[in-house]
This record gives sequence, structure tokens and C-alpha cells, in this order.
Amino acid sequence: MVKKKHLLLGAFLVAASVMSGCASVPMASDEKDVAAKTFKVQPGKSNIYVYRNESMGGAVKMEIDLDGKQVGTTAAKTYLLLTVDPGKLTLVSHAESDNTLAVDTKPGKNHFVWQEVKMGVLYAGSKLQLVDEQTGKTGVGGCKLIEVNYMK
Repeated sequence: MVKKKHLLLGAFLVAASVMSGCASVPMASDEKDVAAKTFKVQPGKSNIYVYRNESMGGAVKMEIDLDGKQVGTTAAKTYLLLTVDPGKLTLVSHAESDNTLAVDTKPGKNHFVWQEVKMGVLYAGSKLQLVDEQTGKTGVGGCKLIEVNYMK
């Protein structure tokens, strides 16, 4: 019985460390992070901030696609800044199952997408949710900028 309790405790600790650990993704410089958090938008463009401000699932990286092209990979407490041409775009978060969000960006505006981590059956899942500006700025504020692979 004691051995079984130790085995269960060990399994619990491994699971907890996987759920709260840190994954490594390519980070932007501190200067780029500070500049991105000014929330300035280039003339004729739109910004999309995709942020993941939770610690849950920290050991799991999640790829983000914009209109079918990979733009980056998130980890816990990170965000992507995508400067795009205004219009209808599609974001996809790749996790246990893909989650898709259509975003109709407006010129001169910031758009905030929360990549919520969800419990999956075998692997962490995610859900992309468009949030209001105040919620988005607060969420981004607690995260660090990731280098983006693609700019539209």
C-alpha cells in the first residue's frame, strides 16, 4: 500500500511539473517587448496580439498559424505581435486539436486574442478568444514577446 501511494505521488508530481513547467521558444529582445507594449499601430496596418498569460500547460508549446502560414510558437506567459494588412484573417492554434478564430481587423486598431490553455485527453488543448482592449492589454502586460516567423 505504501509503495502504491509513493507511485501515485510520483505520478502526480510529474504531471504537475509538466502542466506548470516552462517551454523554450525564441524570445524577442527586451527593447522589442517594451516597444510592442506601447500598442502603437503603423499607419494603414492592424495589430493582432496573441497572448498566453497562464502558467498551466507551461511545458507545452503551441504553434500559431495566420492564414495558413506558421507565425510563431507560444509558451506560458508569452505573446506574439502580428502587424497585418486590415481585413478578414484566420488564426489557428495547434494543440491536441486545432482551434480556429476568424478576425476582421480594422486599420489603425489593436486586436487581442487570448490563447486559453485547456485540459486535453492526452495533450493540452487551446481555445482562441477575441477579447476587449483592456483585457488584452492587461494580459499582454504580464507576458514576454516572442520572435515572429512571418509578417504579412
